[in-house]
Amino acid sequence: MNATGTLYTVSAPSGAGKTSLVNALLARRPSLQVSVSHTTRPQRPGEQDGVNYHFVDEATFIAMLEQAAFLEHARVFGNLYGTSQSWVEAQLAAGTDVILEIDWQGAAQVKRLLPDTCGIFILPPSRAALEQRLTGRGQDDPAVIASRLAEAVEEMSHYVQSDYLVVNNDF
Repeated sequence: MNATGTLYTVSAPSGAGKTSLVNALLARRPSLQVSVSHTTRPQRPGEQDGVNYHFVDEATFIAMLEQAAFLEHARVFGNLYGTSQSWVEAQLAAGTDVILEIDWQGAAQVKRLLPDTCGIFILPPSRAALEQRLTGRGQDDPAVIASRLAEAVEEMSHYVQSDYLVVNNDF
């Protein structure tokens, strides 16, 4: 890829405030573009197709995967997520800086393909803060929250693969 824009990956365990931080950054620097991932996850209330995610069924996602349409992809909490390679390439070629708000697996894939990518990992200030954030969202039952907390420990062990580590005390 002959890119003139800069590619950033922002990764974090669920509830660490990744989306809140990215939104705050976009408010300060609106010239940045955030990639809208494809996912097989069910659409949540208030989410818009093409804005929050491109919601597709598993068969469509697999077909896109077979066509090498994704720069990166991963299965997270049983759902598939992927970043459109053609969209990212077009943005970077136009000189636009791009943020990929993705999990650590996707960030590692991107870094292998594009070593100049700047990786940023977001951590919560504590496990208790993470649990409070997950509970406070009001979108998951206690079993899902427990599963996400357990998975967060594994996810956080991968922060060393990033270029920068940010502890999110604010969101």
